[in-house]
Amino acid sequence: MAVLNKIRQRSLILIFVIAMALFAFVIGDLFRSDAFSGGQQDVIATINGTDINRIEFQQKVKSYQDRSGGRQTSTQAMNAIYNQELRNIVLKSEFDALGLSVEKDEMRDLLKNSFSSYPEFQDENGTFDVNRLNAFISNLKDLNGDTAPLGNFMVNFDSWVNNEQSIATNAIQQTYYNMIKAGVSTTISEAEDDYFGDAKTVDIRYVQVPYTTIADSLVTVSKSEITAYMKKNEDKYKADATREVVYVEFKEEASKADEDEIKAGLLALKADKTEYNESSKNTETIPGFDTATDIEEFVNSNSDIKYSDAFLRAADLPAAAKDTLVKLSAGSYYGPYKDGEYYKLSKVIATKELPDSVKVRHILIPNVGGQRADPSVTKTPEEAKKTADSILAKINSGTKFLDLLDLSSDKVSNEKDGEIEFDYKAGMAPEFKAYAFDNKVGDVDVVQTSFGYHVIEILEQKSYNQTVKVATIADKIEPSDQTLQDVFNKMSKFEIAAKDADFNELAKERNLTVKPITFKELDENIPGLGSQREVVRWSFEEDTDTGDFKNFAISNFGFIVAKVVEKKEKGLMSTEDASITALPEIRKEKKAKMIREKITATTLADIAKNQSQSVRSASAVTIKNTTLSGAGVEPKVVGAAFGLVEGTISKPIDGEKGVYVVEVTKVNEATKLDNYTAIMNRLNTERRNAVQSKVFTALEKAADIEDNRAKTVY
Repeated sequence: MAVLNKIRQRSLILIFVIAMALFAFVIGDLFRSDAFSGGQQDVIATINGTDINRIEFQQKVKSYQDRSGGRQTSTQAMNAIYNQELRNIVLKSEFDALGLSVEKDEMRDLLKNSFSSYPEFQDENGTFDVNRLNAFISNLKDLNGDTAPLGNFMVNFDSWVNNEQSIATNAIQQTYYNMIKAGVSTTISEAEDDYFGDAKTVDIRYVQVPYTTIADSLVTVSKSEITAYMKKNEDKYKADATREVVYVEFKEEASKADEDEIKAGLLALKADKTEYNESSKNTETIPGFDTATDIEEFVNSNSDIKYSDAFLRAADLPAAAKDTLVKLSAGSYYGPYKDGEYYKLSKVIATKELPDSVKVRHILIPNVGGQRADPSVTKTPEEAKKTADSILAKINSGTKFLDLLDLSSDKVSNEKDGEIEFDYKAGMAPEFKAYAFDNKVGDVDVVQTSFGYHVIEILEQKSYNQTVKVATIADKIEPSDQTLQDVFNKMSKFEIAAKDADFNELAKERNLTVKPITFKELDENIPGLGSQREVVRWSFEEDTDTGDFKNFAISNFGFIVAKVVEKKEKGLMSTEDASITALPEIRKEKKAKMIREKITATTLADIAKNQSQSVRSASAVTIKNTTLSGAGVEPKVVGAAFGLVEGTISKPIDGEKGVYVVEVTKVNEATKLDNYTAIMNRLNTERRNAVQSKVFTALEKAADIEDNRAKTVY
């Protein structure tokens, strides 16, 4: 009732919002569907000349979302299906080019391998019978779309055909990858290189002149140099199209006046009120919280949270009220108090000392359909209750409980004389737990749970504490109709003022926080606001220019006003963005040249002295491990060392952290192996295992792809 009243209060705003949303949807759809040009973008993507149809694609996306149980957003589902379609089309292009297919006889073998364990396709000896398979498929076709059982599933002819196609595609893929793997091998020379990469070592001495010996301020880098570096390393600096957006929030949240009104409304529920009854033509008195006799009905009629008829310990009560509630007597109130997103008014209905832990013993009589019931159980609920009642009668007549334990199906507790000990937090069946805590030691009775019927005897109750049964009326804290209108007006005024004012300065004047975010074309999330695909799509529309702004209604939040501050198209990054990584690399190159020019000595000792550095040593360096002791990862330096003859000194080498001069003091040659088969087999396995992912990555990179997802779907 409380919720319905709020819906009625907001009806005008809801009608306005829905009308505006429908208008925006119709107009937006009109433009997106190229209505003025008479066209419709029905192609999600074109891959190697094959179109992905929009309608079929959207159906697959919906099916994927349904299967995920709503855990995937539309964009996440769209991307998952797109990746599936991309993989299928790219691989099919290869299969068609190679003439790979599954013939009829091979298909029968594949179906046999997939379905030979199904009883529907076995003869009386349990052997796969192809005739039964053929008959099943023929019957599906005759059903004209209706389903037939297969194992634990229901299938129709279309789903069977789709399954056959999936089996065939998987078989072709396996054949394709096996063909490639058959061409992947390792030569003896490659095996030798792999072996010597670990076995052959060198001992070296070296001098490192760190790049940090030259201050960054001494190295100037121009924009043109950054641009040249970007072009030289183009792959590293390619970027997707992005939109930099700033936005301010207008949150629909309850004002202090709204909260005061909610609290006053809760207090008003305590007293009786009179209402005129049109039917009886009489004035009637409606009981309030003070006098209501049916507490459960009263609470459920006035609260956003249903009544709970349970005695609660302090730990189970709201943190904001527990210390007070456990001390109150029956009939006393506490509140209104704030608890999370609700204001609450609580009335103590009863108090009771209850134990925190109990020990019971029980006999369980299960029934058909009961939780965890053994397949051998045959008793109906009525029969199970009759048996439990007869056991209770015997106990009441003097038969010892323990003498009847063999009748219980709970063999685990039977090993402990049917005893179970647990505290009030234990995850027991609610009815079982309620009986054990709410009754007295020595009581015995029959209790029904989802497991069947229990004969329970209470043996012990410990650690008694005060508990309270509380009736609580909760009213969710929500903005009033007036507050919603005020928020809308505030947003509208900001949007109007922003036409002639600086967005940031205007936000500052009105105590609004400007939040920045950068979108890629297929992004959807705004931190704290969740999926807001509409905002992303707007920022990428062709007629949205830098400086444009727009308001967006955010479900369960309010509004934002967003402004596009920068548009970056697909291609090379701007020099400003690239400079973050390019600048240090260019400086490094320039510093390396400066350091090389300063190195004139010919011995390590003189070089070290002239450059104020020390001579360092590294032993047992391998070509596979490019970490240099005392310097870090230096692949160029280690590689150069293996190119030197023992006793020789290198020219200056530009490394990762500085310029190096290296002297090889000893080459530790490795003994050749008589046989490299084991290494060849290992490398073959490693390379063939990587075929599947590497081949598809290469095929995708080489594919001709026109991706229209951002323009055609969501």
